[in-house]
Amino acid sequence: MRDFIWTLIRTDFKARYHGAVGGFVWALAKPLVMFLVLHQVFSFLFRDRAYLYNLLLGILLWSFFAEGSTTGLESLYRKSFLLTKTSFPRWIVVMTSIANSLLTLLVYALSILVVLMFSHGRPSIVCLLLFVLYIFLYVVIVFGFSLGASVLFLKYRDLNQVWDVMLQAGFFLAPIMYPLSILPEKYHFWLYLWPVTPIIQFSRAVLIDHAPPTLKAHLMLFGLTFTVFGIGALLFRRYAQPAMETL
Repeated sequence: MRDFIWTLIRTDFKARYHGAVGGFVWALAKPLVMFLVLHQVFSFLFRDRAYLYNLLLGILLWSFFAEGSTTGLESLYRKSFLLTKTSFPRWIVVMTSIANSLLTLLVYALSILVVLMFSHGRPSIVCLLLFVLYIFLYVVIVFGFSLGASVLFLKYRDLNQVWDVMLQAGFFLAPIMYPLSILPEKYHFWLYLWPVTPIIQFSRAVLIDHAPPTLKAHLMLFGLTFTVFGIGALLFRRYAQPAMETL
């Protein structure tokens, strides 16, 4: 099974960079170059270092969510030729579909960690471990969403267009370009139901403010994560087989 998963991941990478001279190198170079470009441009535009790093971290985390959820949503449809010819657990296709997005996230995250350590102060070991935890929970959220959305997309082919519109609105709903504190506190609870918001806020808290969120906040994040994953897994289990019959 492990070899099969690795084959799917490697095939996705080859398909994405087919014909490129650099091949797999581009998978590492693109997010690194993008980070450097954004860092230089935003450093010129914004003199406030805290806002600069908040913005870079927000864009990093949003990019993974947008790309990962979109590819996950379309994963079963795009691999339909494989699903009808081979017998294996279908969730593997969904899981491997976000590998490209995850690699980009990891390269980008390492880049911003290096910059923060040299120019903003080194986060404590606890803060770094919490950030790793947030990344893991973020992947679980995207995977859970992708499980449910991928089978629904086989039945409702307009779902990707709907999700694209929702992502455009969601970019401004999440505190990426602005601090959450500028909004009335009575709205914060509802904004935290948008999974991107707590991940961005908690990551900023540990990496930039060096102030880990409370235990209650972490419990709410765990609850949100496993609610999204649970709903996605239930939808996948309920509709996967009937949806496959439409291929």
